Amino acid sequence: MSSILKSFIALLGLGLALGAKAQDLHFSQFFNSPLTTNPANTGFIPDGDYRLGAQFRDQWSSVMTVPYKTMSAFGDVQILKDRMQNGWVGIGAVMLRDVAGSGNLTSNKVYGSIAYHQMLGLASLLSMGFNVGYASKQINVTNLKFPDQFDGRFFDNKLPTAVSLARPNVGYLDLQAGLNYAYFPTDKIYLNTGFSVHHINKPRESFFDNEGPSIDNRVPRRYIAFLNGSFLLNEQWIINPNAYFTSQAKVSQLVVGANAHYNLSGDGENVLIGGLYYRHKEAVIPMIGLGYKDYAFTFSYDATISTLRNFNNTRGAFEFSLVKQGVFNKWQGDRRATICPSFKNM
Repeated sequence: MSSILKSFIALLGLGLALGAKAQDLHFSQFFNSPLTTNPANTGFIPDGDYRLGAQFRDQWSSVMTVPYKTMSAFGDVQILKDRMQNGWVGIGAVMLRDVAGSGNLTSNKVYGSIAYHQMLGLASLLSMGFNVGYASKQINVTNLKFPDQFDGRFFDNKLPTAVSLARPNVGYLDLQAGLNYAYFPTDKIYLNTGFSVHHINKPRESFFDNEGPSIDNRVPRRYIAFLNGSFLLNEQWIINPNAYFTSQAKVSQLVVGANAHYNLSGDGENVLIGGLYYRHKEAVIPMIGLGYKDYAFTFSYDATISTLRNFNNTRGAFEFSLVKQGVFNKWQGDRRATICPSFKNM
């Protein structure tokens, strides 16, 4: 790829990063990032009492000199189950870090999350939660090139530029809230849907001053809805269909697909995971993973199908996730483990 094209893509990325309408960080494996999908997921752990997870995403490495790298780590736990009638509280935290492009645009976000879960009869559950956190962004303009530094053939960052940032970093308080509903009529069927609103307080985010009344530098609210299910077909197979929709600043994204879990060991201790997802008009996402006891390791790859494939040869992004679910006392009687179909409950 030519240096001019790479510079153009870098500038495009910078424009998205500096603009107030830039999109949030996202993972293709949204189902392995429960606290960033919906704070009502905090403490909603059908197969355990606590959960720990980490994810890593590398994007656009084939078209950018410095690709986008996104990392996250989270943990949540159920509490007060022995003190509440048919309900419990979930608490958790999540950390996000993203480094993008030649300017090392770095985002760091830390959130604390809480949710309440209430059983409705014997076959359904209503959850509501919110989180609050602090987000910070910083940028290094030393290695960036701007349009007025183009000499007709190349970008030369030794040339003067009219672009001037008021500050190299910004920080703000951020709020999210969400609702979930789960329905599980039998130990072989489970359905779950939820809706969340992010950046409720619409915090200001800008590296510039005096942008004028026509410039809105507030982070636009983001809306996320999801629907998933789990179906135990037999002693060997569990199917998990998923649908995910998000909208922010008049830009929307739809992802649909399914995972299949195959019981390798008979007791559910070793599970082979495979799946295929489709991000509307953007990518096809195959996935493969392995479950071992309380751990699940998953790898996915975004194969670009949009016009960007002409530049990246369909190489969009790859992503890893590692999730552990555990119980404090595996011999305890009521773990609510039958909420979601599992090989280990057979």
